[in-house]
Amino acid sequence: MFRAIATVGGWTMLSRILGFMRDILIAAKLGAGPMADAFFVALKLPNLFRRLFGEGASNAAFVPAFATALTRQGPAVARQLAERLATLMALWLALLCGLGIFFMPQLLAVLAPGFGPRGPGQVALAVELTRIVFPYLVFICLTALVSGVLNAMGRFTAAAAAPVFFNILSMAALVGLAPFVATPAHALAWGVTASGAVQLGLVWWAAAQAGMGLRPALPRLSAAEKAVLRKMLPGLLGAGVTQLNLAVDVIIASLLPVGAVSLLYYADRVAQLPLGVIGIAISTALLPTLAAQLSAGQALAAHRSMNRGLEITLALCVPAAVALAVLAQPIMGVLFQRGAFTAADARGAGLVLVAYATGLPAFVLVKALAPAFFARGDTRTPVIIGLACVALNLALNGLFLFTGWLGAPGIALATVLSAWANALAMGWLLARRRLWVADRRLRHGVPRQLAAALLMGLVLAGLNAWLPMAPGWAGTLTLGLVCALGAATYFGTAQLSGGLDLRELRRVLRRRT
Repeated sequence: MFRAIATVGGWTMLSRILGFMRDILIAAKLGAGPMADAFFVALKLPNLFRRLFGEGASNAAFVPAFATALTRQGPAVARQLAERLATLMALWLALLCGLGIFFMPQLLAVLAPGFGPRGPGQVALAVELTRIVFPYLVFICLTALVSGVLNAMGRFTAAAAAPVFFNILSMAALVGLAPFVATPAHALAWGVTASGAVQLGLVWWAAAQAGMGLRPALPRLSAAEKAVLRKMLPGLLGAGVTQLNLAVDVIIASLLPVGAVSLLYYADRVAQLPLGVIGIAISTALLPTLAAQLSAGQALAAHRSMNRGLEITLALCVPAAVALAVLAQPIMGVLFQRGAFTAADARGAGLVLVAYATGLPAFVLVKALAPAFFARGDTRTPVIIGLACVALNLALNGLFLFTGWLGAPGIALATVLSAWANALAMGWLLARRRLWVADRRLRHGVPRQLAAALLMGLVLAGLNAWLPMAPGWAGTLTLGLVCALGAATYFGTAQLSGGLDLRELRRVLRRRT
């Protein structure tokens, strides 16, 4: 499992770095105005469906079923299950895509109700961009399913590397295609769709190389397929609740002044770096590990895997959250303040980032705790918790909107509070059902990690007040130096206090599959 975490985390880190480069380019070209708002809403809709119908459904229902079939019945039966479900998914995704493109004005009236009062130009641009991007949904959901096949087989590299092409093709389109289309946002939209096709091709090829080449097959609903489909609907909401909350954020943000949607996007992209590297790596590696161990009757091994996954999660995400909160303003200024992205935009996005940073541990814990339910075939419990948290997010957003409190940062804060409620409820239920018990090593290490992170925060605050970090290369180097000193403070303190074993962490990070 540790090797899988290192592999997924390494490729995800590369993807997030390239994503930063892409977002810096987007900020310079689009800024935080009407065009940027339209593009980010256009991108949000297929990404929401991707999280729900692709990653959510695949992780919650398909991966455990495929892993069980592979372990107990062999590769031929597992391949047949994957082929039938992939064909069925392709058919209804194509139907969904066609309906979505046709009814796009109505969909956007729900997702971005605040665009209408801005004028017909804003709505028309958003509709046009979303229609270009929407086929990405088909490609990326199938990519998620084939990635589930690879992950269940212990082949993590191709699935983790695929998102790199999203960033590469987006940047290439923004630079090379923009002069030949109506706006830079149109170029980005075409680049996104092309990247989906490339990602699907990569994982499909990798599955074939692993001896699991998938071909279209008549989707006969055997008992195995029916079981997956029964679990898929609750899995959509259970694993995709974070995306549902972010969709609520977009709906509310569209009702705020121009630029709110963009500020939320840029701040979320920064917060997604540690969330992706830590949370997605943990959840991707932990689910097939737990499913295989529980299928083999190894309950104690599953408990150990859960505790070590949580240990790594907290050891890395808590200091990341503290650093993002303390350095939010210089991070947004240094990274994005250029071209069409102004100093006022950087200040606004920095405030949103502070709010998102306070929820980073919760976002990551949700991803780390959910596999404990899914690996046991329980998709109902995360759904109930998730729906309650979506309702909480809606209520808090409504409160902040109608009281005029906090603006865009208030939207982020509502999402954070609902994420903490989600994580705490999951952890409490797992402990109550004796599906997870924190072992002595976890109980010993976490308080020391928290203390080390707080000390690091004080060091970062002092350096932030002392060293100027303005946009440009000098500011970038200074920010990098400050982050390095903060990391040294945290890891050194955690090692000396017994909260973290750096030698073991280095061994984990050196492993690759």
